[in-house]
Parts: sequence; C-alpha cells; structure tokens
Amino acid sequence: MPARSSWKGFLKLSLVSVPVKAYTATASGGGEVRLNQLHAECHSRINYKKTCPIHGEIPNDQIVSGFEYSKGQYVIVDPEEVEKLRTPDEKAINIDAFVPPGTVDQTYFSGKSYYLIPDGPVGQKPYALLVQGMEEMKRHAVAQVVMHGRDQLVLIRPMEGLLNMAILNYDNQVTKPAAFEEEAPKAKAEPDELKLAKTLIEASSPKQFDFSKYKDHYTEKLTQLIEKKVAGEEVVAPPVHEHAPIINLMDALKESLAKVQKAEPEAAEKPAKKMAESARKPGRGAAKRKSG
Repeated sequence: MPARSSWKGFLKLSLVSVPVKAYTATASGGGEVRLNQLHAECHSRINYKKTCPIHGEIPNDQIVSGFEYSKGQYVIVDPEEVEKLRTPDEKAINIDAFVPPGTVDQTYFSGKSYYLIPDGPVGQKPYALLVQGMEEMKRHAVAQVVMHGRDQLVLIRPMEGLLNMAILNYDNQVTKPAAFEEEAPKAKAEPDELKLAKTLIEASSPKQFDFSKYKDHYTEKLTQLIEKKVAGEEVVAPPVHEHAPIINLMDALKESLAKVQKAEPEAAEKPAKKMAESARKPGRGAAKRKSG
C-alpha cells in the first residue's frame, strides 16, 4: 500500500456515511525516465526561480493567489476564504445515482483514478455492504467530491472487493463526435471487404486477453541508450525494416489476415514445445528408480 493517502473523508449514500481514504491507482514512478534540461555549453542544470519584476526573487511564503479582474488589477483570494465557502457535504464523496456499467462513455474518463479504502474499523461493514450490493446488482455510482481545490465528478466501481473511483470530465469539457462530422468518412465498404475485415477482427481477438504483456518499449530503449552513453559506448541506430506499400485495400486485408493466422500457430507451439520438453526429462524419482 502507498505510504499515505491522497484524500480522507466520507463516502455518503443518503444517510449512510462510510469513512474512507483515497489512494492513487497509478504506481509511483512507473518506470518512467525523466530527462533534465541542461545548458548546452557547460551541461549545468537549468533552474527556474520565482521572481517579482519589482523585488526580484522571492520565497514561497511571500507568494499569494489572486485573480486579474482588470488589466494589471488583481483581487487577492486567501485559501481560508475559499475554505469558508465549502459546506460539510463538499468534504465528502456524495453518491448521486447508480447506473449500469457502460452508461458513462470512455471519452469522459480523465485518466486519473483512486482506490477507496475503509478508514478504521467503523467503516469496514458499511463498505463491504456497499461493494457487495453494487457487485450483485451490477451497478456503478456517479458521485461528486471536492479534491485538490476543485469540484470533481467521479464514477465509483466495485473492483475485486474494493471500490475504484475514476475522475471524470464534465460534459462541457468533452468534444462530441458531431464536431468532426465533416471529417467522418462517407465511403461505404463493399461486402467482400467487410467480410474480410470481420474475419481479421475475429482472428485478432484472443481467447484470454493479457494486459500485462504490453510494455513501455520507449522507456526500455531510452534506458539502454542512457546506460550505453554513461559507459562511453557508441549508439547505433537499429536497422529499418521497410514494408512495401499496399495500395489495394483487399490485398492489405488478405496480407494482414495471413500474417495473423501465421502468428497464431507459432504462439501456440511455444508452450506446447516447453511441455513436451519437460515431459521428456525424467524426474528425480524416476532417475532413482532406474539407478536402483
């Protein structure tokens, strides 16, 4: 579990309040390689300093927040004043409605999500009750909460005995497909093309999807590049595999299908080959019996 929670409060459904803690669902670091900005001449790291045009560099404890209501004119907004505007309800995750899975389109998801964990013994039973009820009724919850100084719209989903809270974009923050109506293709597929495309889709649909097989190859290559440069090794670009362009759509579909169908037996052969090899190797018990 992460060192500390990102938020603490209550998950409220009508008069039921469940004390919860929110932990970010994104793993810290995640293997990401961060590059620093350096001065090209001396390779010193670039620094960013907070300055005032009148008094020069200033420390953080002398910085306040303000809103520019006219050119060069600001009104100061104190955090304590903002806090007074909030009601007790805003300090909780307030469930507004339960909806079937799939009701909220994926385009509304912001990419940020949290795990809600019961905070203390008193929250255990009502938390478990809510999780089980949502699982059995196949429902997700739409709720609102104030986090990081903003009103957040969220979707709460049961997930392996826990509640996952995904941050959503508001409706006015999402571009609708109608905005690209003029760019949408007007061409219609021929029956043979559609049949072949469906066959390709079916052939590319695994019986069991393994999300963990997808890796961040860019980060791996960047790490290798850095290690080679630190070791003083020459960096050589890998050979480029050129593919002949296929202009005809049917030819492209047929070639793609042949490629997928060829890959399937090869993928199936690997575990089968390993099983056959292990079956041919005598176990310890068999070796002992033979020697005796």
